Amino acid sequence: MGSNLKAVVLSVFLSTLLFSLVISASNNRLVRIGLKKIKFDQNNRLAAWLESKEAQAVRASVRKYHIRNSLGDSDKTDIVPLKNYLDAQYFGEIGIGTPPQIFTVIFDTGSSNLWVPSDKCFLSLACYFHSKYKSSESETYKKNGTSAAIQYGSGAISGFFSYDDVKVGDLVVKSQEFIEATREPGVTFLVAKFDGLLGLGFQEISVGNATPLWYNMVEQGLIKEPVFSFWLNRKTEEEAGGELVFGGVDPNHFKGKHTFVPVTRKGYWQFDMGDVLIGGKPTGYCTGSCAAIADSGTSLMAGPTTVITMINQAIGANGVASQECKAVVEQYGQTIIDLLVAEANPKKICSQIGLCTFDGAHRVSIGIESVVEENSGKASGGIRDAMCPPCEMAVVWMQSQLKQNQTLDYVLAYVNELCDRVPSSMGESSVDCGNISNMPTVSFTIGGKVFDLSPQEYILKVGEGPTAQCISGFMAMDIPPPRGPLWILGDIFMGRYHTIFDAGKLRVGFAEAA
Repeated sequence: MGSNLKAVVLSVFLSTLLFSLVISASNNRLVRIGLKKIKFDQNNRLAAWLESKEAQAVRASVRKYHIRNSLGDSDKTDIVPLKNYLDAQYFGEIGIGTPPQIFTVIFDTGSSNLWVPSDKCFLSLACYFHSKYKSSESETYKKNGTSAAIQYGSGAISGFFSYDDVKVGDLVVKSQEFIEATREPGVTFLVAKFDGLLGLGFQEISVGNATPLWYNMVEQGLIKEPVFSFWLNRKTEEEAGGELVFGGVDPNHFKGKHTFVPVTRKGYWQFDMGDVLIGGKPTGYCTGSCAAIADSGTSLMAGPTTVITMINQAIGANGVASQECKAVVEQYGQTIIDLLVAEANPKKICSQIGLCTFDGAHRVSIGIESVVEENSGKASGGIRDAMCPPCEMAVVWMQSQLKQNQTLDYVLAYVNELCDRVPSSMGESSVDCGNISNMPTVSFTIGGKVFDLSPQEYILKVGEGPTAQCISGFMAMDIPPPRGPLWILGDIFMGRYHTIFDAGKLRVGFAEAA
């Protein structure tokens, strides 16, 4: 993989790590902030840092408008334009203090705190490459001093809480609690195109139980409705990166009507999602529904390894061969098929053949040692632990093919191929740029409606011609029950579908972006 692509991969996973978005300027009290275009530096020296252990930890750490207001009065809508960094990061500007000190932030629906670097950050290199908040230069600063830390996969930002006025577009939120970051370890924040993060999630996940900024917008009467919406421009050659609108929506940036689904769990903007389809064919994994999150702070699409592997196979993405997976197919493939044909409960099959236990709700690995004869060929306790997840994946894969009336030989060959496509733990999956037009549509069922993503939308492409390099927009992330299985619909999805976050009615809505 070339250095250009690696630079983009880091950019992608930085924003994914944080669980990413942005802001606009004014017209009849509708506030818009102009967006600048960030051009990709083909000779980015920081790409070399991707070889470091710190960068590997970053990649492996993902767990994270002329407006007519249709949801509120036109004089109660605030608009923030977004910058687009190669479809990987969307960000905009806010001002903190009086007079305002300008910061570039990601607007992140996957978190709820506002933080920016502090002028008291002395020991972290990242702070010297970004704007820093100076409380001594603000007339509206109020001391808090309570310590705070936000943990990410590759480290934590830490600092202390303060109060000050925050300007978003033309709106000024009074006495907003935020974090002055005094420590930003690692390469993550050093290479980021943003200074800090502005969380748009619910207070339930706010560190220190700090009131999110958008709550205060409503409380202080700055916007009439507790609603905000995103339009992300995926055309990197265009000047506008997109817009974030507080208090309403821009009807010029979507087509038709939104499909709304209720928020099922406050904290993140979480809702129930139906099955995932590859080339119009159901995978069967989310037939009984999966949890999903609409997350502007995640660049890619993250989902269960079982389905991501099926997508990898369909689009020809590279992966790593799983010997445990192949062992399951070799030793138990025929048995699994026989049980599926006999209409056994798919969720109990792996426990029936002794690779997992079943607690009534989900499977767990067998954690006890078993003594077997050396030549028995059966799995012992430690090996069974490793074979439980591949068994569960194999059951889903085989079931999906049997429902399509495939032959036994085809099913076994298909599953063996999937064993070679298991996503790398590093999260990267490169694809052949010349084959994009032949890749299938990948679709998500939300609110009974199917939302399609074309390969041109879910593949990130860097460069043109023979030097072009491409990576898949899908990455594996397994969240166990009861929180999971979980899908994270990031900027790839929100770029295709205009998204409304309606806290008043506790719902999320999607419509085709215009």
